[in-house]
Amino acid sequence: MTQTIQAKDIDLRYLIDNFGIQLVLDEQFFREWQDDLPVITDLDKQLLNKVKAGYFNLLNYPPLLEDIVRMAIIDPILFIGDFYLNPFYVKSEESLDIAVPDEDVIIKGRIDTVVFKDQLWVMIIESKKASFSIEEGLAQILAYMLGSPVSDKPCFGLIATGSEFIFVKLVKENSPRYALSKGFLMRNPGNELYDVLRILKSLIQIVSA
Repeated sequence: MTQTIQAKDIDLRYLIDNFGIQLVLDEQFFREWQDDLPVITDLDKQLLNKVKAGYFNLLNYPPLLEDIVRMAIIDPILFIGDFYLNPFYVKSEESLDIAVPDEDVIIKGRIDTVVFKDQLWVMIIESKKASFSIEEGLAQILAYMLGSPVSDKPCFGLIATGSEFIFVKLVKENSPRYALSKGFLMRNPGNELYDVLRILKSLIQIVSA
């Protein structure tokens, strides 16, 4: 009988034991979040300043739940980054089943937001409550990325708690390997959403090349 496991209940140990996934610490493996990032416009910065101001306003009215994180923070960033325009399209609450190799097990889950381009999953965004840590979403987003139908190209992801953003790269060829960017924090001086948007725009260029 096939066993069903919810993606939200998966941890890194499970992915290591069943998929052989490995963390890569070599900085050269994931250069896409650092190299040749595009310039953003003054209008982009003005809009991102409003997003940050809105975040701090929302903190005054807890709890800051997942749906609010998406509506007030993630969706505006995707809009500013042109992820709603051709050739990209966005799906929300996308169902996903992942078969565990050599096991009669199916991992089931629903992805918060997926941005598609020609069947390449450019961005899987797992939004969490602001009180959650990035670590709580990492295994879940990696499980979703392992379910990508494209195996010969890298898959990129973004975990966003509202207070923090971190990018993920997964390469599935041979044994699956992943790496993380640094964390971008709302409470840091300045506005690190500028960097988040620049990385998003860089990924657009990479997959559109």
